[in-house]
Amino acid sequence: MSELKIALEEAAGEGIISSTQAERLLPYLAQRNIGVTAIGGDRSAHQPTDAPNSLEDTEAPRFIRGFHDVLITIGIVVLLVGLWGLANRYVSLVAIVILAEVLVRRQRLALPAVVLTIALVQWLIYTMISYISSAPSLVDNFTLAALVLAAPLPLVLSLFYWRYRVPLSLALLLFSLFGLLLAAIFYVIGSALGSSNLPIDYPILTLVILLAAALGSFAVAMRFDLSDPGRVTRRSDVAFWLHLATAPALLYSTILLALRLELANSGVVFTNLTNVLFGGYTQAVTVLVVVLVMMLIGLIIDRRAFVTAGLVSLGLATGALLQHNNAGFEKVGFLVLMIVGLIVLVIGIGWADLRRFVVRRLPEGIQAKLPALR
Repeated sequence: MSELKIALEEAAGEGIISSTQAERLLPYLAQRNIGVTAIGGDRSAHQPTDAPNSLEDTEAPRFIRGFHDVLITIGIVVLLVGLWGLANRYVSLVAIVILAEVLVRRQRLALPAVVLTIALVQWLIYTMISYISSAPSLVDNFTLAALVLAAPLPLVLSLFYWRYRVPLSLALLLFSLFGLLLAAIFYVIGSALGSSNLPIDYPILTLVILLAAALGSFAVAMRFDLSDPGRVTRRSDVAFWLHLATAPALLYSTILLALRLELANSGVVFTNLTNVLFGGYTQAVTVLVVVLVMMLIGLIIDRRAFVTAGLVSLGLATGALLQHNNAGFEKVGFLVLMIVGLIVLVIGIGWADLRRFVVRRLPEGIQAKLPALR
């Protein structure tokens, strides 16, 4: 299956077929056992399609197809950085559009498509920040400035996705819609409460809203993910990007809200995450529990982003626990690195076995909707 997928992706990259045709051909050919047998071997001795390779990574990034893409991408980055420093910023926008027409629409190069999408978003955000900085009425009003910043993103990204069909642009489009909705909610609530800076004046309310937005984003990502459990279509690519951004948003909104509620009850002033972790045993345990739950979710849905998103918090919480247990300060850093490294290696090496152990304890109805065990 993986060889067939690679062949179709390469054909799309060379312009022989379109990306849409490649996505539609893959399940069609796989169902007929075309391309899944060993080349030059006995066709009657092919591997069964219901026994997936446990070492095959279903999250393999499809935007890296070879060093040709990497070389082109290096050229794009160097060119855009040079234009940014020498010319008007609108020249960079023109260059992004021209490069997208040649490299994305015509040649279907995946990695350059990702880089150009990121460059477009970066250009747009910088332009909007420059505009906001020049308007005193926006500088002094956080909620209104956030609304103005988020407003053009959905339109620009929808046009970019319509033209070039880059999965990352669709994921960013969905996130920009969430961002615009959040900005609108902050503006409406801030106006009702008479606050121009809602996050500072009402931190708990802000964290509740952010957590709700992160849960909504996770629901959208899961909708894309569950619609393609075999991970053979563009929907899986969109889900990959959504999970990549949703995981840290969900993790840290949960952690910050839990810590803020704990500190509010204890009467302690909330400062920052590092001080909180090294200031209390209970807070460190709270962070550790949240990180472990996120890792469990990642195992169930077969998304490693939920593991990597919590590594920093895992290290901070582990360090806090070690300090509270009178570990030598000069050795805490090395102990934290060793423990986190061991956890990552255990999860990484035993991912398939751990996932099999966890998923098989879920109801069969849920198991049927999840990616196949390997």
